[in-house]
Amino acid sequence: MNYVSTRDTAAKPKEVSAAYAIKRGLAPDKGLYMPTEIPSLTKEDILALAKKPYYGRAAEVLAMFLTDYDSEKLLADCKEAYSETRFPGGAAPLVPIGDNLYALELWHGPTCAFKDMALQIMPRLLSSALTMTEEKLRAHILVATSGDTGKAALEGYKDVPGIDITVFFPVDGVSAMQKLQMITQTGDNVNVCAVHGNFDDAQSGVKEIFANASLAQRAENNGFFFSSANSINWGRLAPQIVYYISAYCDLLNSGEICYGDKINVCVPTGNFGNIFAAFIAREMGLPIAKMICASNANCVLTDFIRTGTYDRTREFYKTMSPSMDILISSNLERLLYLLGGPQITADCMEKLARDGKYTAPASVMEKIHTVLEGFCCTEEQTAKVIQDTFASRKYLADPHTAVGIGCVEQYISASRDTTKTVLASTASPYKFAADVCTSLGTAPASSEPRCILEGLSQISQTEIPAPLAATLSLPVRFQTVVDAKNMVDFIFKK
Repeated sequence: MNYVSTRDTAAKPKEVSAAYAIKRGLAPDKGLYMPTEIPSLTKEDILALAKKPYYGRAAEVLAMFLTDYDSEKLLADCKEAYSETRFPGGAAPLVPIGDNLYALELWHGPTCAFKDMALQIMPRLLSSALTMTEEKLRAHILVATSGDTGKAALEGYKDVPGIDITVFFPVDGVSAMQKLQMITQTGDNVNVCAVHGNFDDAQSGVKEIFANASLAQRAENNGFFFSSANSINWGRLAPQIVYYISAYCDLLNSGEICYGDKINVCVPTGNFGNIFAAFIAREMGLPIAKMICASNANCVLTDFIRTGTYDRTREFYKTMSPSMDILISSNLERLLYLLGGPQITADCMEKLARDGKYTAPASVMEKIHTVLEGFCCTEEQTAKVIQDTFASRKYLADPHTAVGIGCVEQYISASRDTTKTVLASTASPYKFAADVCTSLGTAPASSEPRCILEGLSQISQTEIPAPLAATLSLPVRFQTVVDAKNMVDFIFKK
């Protein structure tokens, strides 16, 4: 299976291997790599996957997309990536939290966020890609993060031979714990820098670096090339497809559903990568009926799904769910490509860059409306969901998961649909402990991270996750803050 750019409008698009697509991350025309076809999952495939452990499911699904990779090594890499050491108690457990609602807890990895599910395997995929393509240069991973991707990428890539990584985050746009996790990161090949502005400023800066031919040459002259760990990289997105398939398998195994029964999926999303992975699983044949796209006050995706117009020229809000504080949802481009083709995609992306907005054709929106529903939650609604969910269900939700729960409730109220729903629970509540405490009615006694974590533990009678507790004792290593225009200087400062 080969890959093409979402913006390649040639009669015969240029195809590259999976290894090349993962190595490079972004296509030369600024498009995102997509497989030339979507593989199919049969009933027999799904029933067979249900009998496997998570790592076995991951290896089988990834092998369908990464056909140039060695299947035995892929299995070994998945077994290591999703081991008990990295995911105590197992990866991606499915927890009932209400009538026909199940939390797919994706945050039991080393950084307590769903990004671990992809970023524990992705470095292994990239290392294999470098070998397979006989790459002589070092890979320099550039990451723009709204909080969780940065730490997960740093942890996944630290001290990996032949690879360096630099992470940029908005200086005031992440939680205190997210920031502490990044600026205390260990590893000889890692670097972290804060950026004045919001996530979109950092992400735009990284994309401009990828698209700049002179910077690519400058990097090559210095012995490296740029690649990505954000969900613009197929090697980051493909592993996310697995856990939606795995959730369906777990529902089968528990007797909650029979094969063929459809489920709904709700995903709190900002960059549209996680929910697009669920869309791919549906395209493969996973019985998904409706997909609920959950947004916070930065509801650019909700508005797009409802109106067909994507408009980033709006007020930006800093919320308690910062990983969703995004106005440029990069992976929506992949959905446009699948449903409308490269010409429509290229046109829309050109209008977005030029005017800050575009309107998708009616033919595309008609297809979107058959599967996608968009809802959003205000800060007040999110806080109330955190409080109500803990009071009534004894389930402690982080703000992003709470946005998802609130949007599921809105969807059910509007549609009366009682289909069993899998909700992507994206982070440990302890990563946003101050806001969770406040939502539960008890503001932290101080802004000191240890005090905040211990306060939430006392209120909720739950344990502080070991990886976060360990972070409290690490020394701060990175304190640089730059303007977005100076990101290039920071990268080449060595």
